[in-house]
Amino acid sequence: MSINKLKEREKISCPVEYAVSVLSGKWKLRILHALIKQSPKRFKELEREISGITPTMLTAQLRELERDGMVEREIFATVPPTVEYRLTAFGKTTAPMMNEIKNWGLLLKARQTGSNDNGI
Repeated sequence: MSINKLKEREKISCPVEYAVSVLSGKWKLRILHALIKQSPKRFKELEREISGITPTMLTAQLRELERDGMVEREIFATVPPTVEYRLTAFGKTTAPMMNEIKNWGLLLKARQTGSNDNGI
């Protein structure tokens, strides 16, 4: 993320808009969801689990999440080097929100497909 975008984020006063600015994009919620399900995960595990993401994009998104204090990276001195990613304590605070998003997504999908699997 560029310095200009970070400066623009600092100007945001609405807490919802601020949170969305941190979590926005196609991949961040999917990365967080993968790490909530199982953490730590190696880079290649994340790449395989998140279909459609390129290694370059995954690296960029992980770096942003790391910069925002949600993900931490551990490098192991192996050949080739092994890198694992895990949620920080702060990153784990997204779990209840992610669970609600998952439940809402199931409800939305059921409404739009006409099925009523959730009893709602």
